[in-house]
Amino acid sequence: MPFLEVKGLNAYYRNTQALFGLDFELEEGSITTILGANGAGKTTTLRSICRMVRTEGEIRFDGDDLTSFSTEKVARRGIAHVPEGRGTFVRQTVEDNLQLGAYTRKNKAEIAEDIERVYSYFPPLRERFKQQAGTLSGGEQQMLAIGRALMLRPRLMLLDEPSFGLGPLIVQEIYSIMRQIREQEGTSMLLVEQNANIALNLADPASLLETGTVVMSGESHIIRDDENVDPEVRREFHRRFLQP
Repeated sequence: MPFLEVKGLNAYYRNTQALFGLDFELEEGSITTILGANGAGKTTTLRSICRMVRTEGEIRFDGDDLTSFSTEKVARRGIAHVPEGRGTFVRQTVEDNLQLGAYTRKNKAEIAEDIERVYSYFPPLRERFKQQAGTLSGGEQQMLAIGRALMLRPRLMLLDEPSFGLGPLIVQEIYSIMRQIREQEGTSMLLVEQNANIALNLADPASLLETGTVVMSGESHIIRDDENVDPEVRREFHRRFLQP
């Protein structure tokens, strides 16, 4: 059984449909990426899993039907969302933000241990632990957003455009740390990105969304390089997502 299974997913903002019969799976311990341009439905897919928009279809996580869950219950089940734009509490300190990420937990000793664990992944946060989040650089705010999600001790992390607005070097650093987290924690990740080059280097399976529909899916290296993929589709994919 897949760790996360999405079948026939439709999603709506009031009367406007944003996803059309979406199907994909994620295996436990994997990093799966969903690629697509602005407006393709990437963010809506993550919001659907978190129960933040109206949906039809199936969303199953480790056997549980999430469609009956509240957003809070999804978080308590072990799914952490790192939203586009980072979503940090800008007037709170770095450490306060991390504490807020553990809002579903009660054991103070374990929370303190996990804050230290976050600092081990992201040393700049330790140096700025009393600094207001809004005064951090964009890269440091993204580190804080991922660190706050880790405070939930998630089994699955949903990451929405973690490279957005960041320079190439900091993006490489953050993606390297994400790989470490997967290897050391066993945390599964669903990553949505426009930056296809770096996402395909990190991820295992990948899907390409266009206007709320999956138009291509498979292993990352196949989507990028396999000559058996329809040449016109592969050429268009390279033109839109892989060319500098």
